[in-house]
Amino acid sequence: MKRPAASSRSLPPALELTCLRALWQLGEGTVHDVRKAVSKERILAYTTVMTLLDRLEKRGFVTRRKPGRSYLYRSKVSRDTVRAHAVKQLLDGFFDGSADALLNFLRQPREPRAKI
Repeated sequence: MKRPAASSRSLPPALELTCLRALWQLGEGTVHDVRKAVSKERILAYTTVMTLLDRLEKRGFVTRRKPGRSYLYRSKVSRDTVRAHAVKQLLDGFFDGSADALLNFLRQPREPRAKI
């Protein structure tokens, strides 16, 4: 059974997105490469990064190939595709699908807010 394209699915969770951002920066990399790139932001165990990349592969966000002993991972979706999907979810979820409503909200002056 063929998997649905990543663009038709929900956005990856935060840690998966962190690994995806690392792959966008690297182009292609092993678990070790991704872990090293992610470590600038957050320290994760090798096995955690391996699990996250495996999930991204199963959900259709990345591809992997095994030219030697290690898998090489590469993103199947562009940063712009994920951004567009995130903005669409934001618009649909909070602004009834209206880009104008979002822009009006962003233009309003605001006072500093307490953390939610």
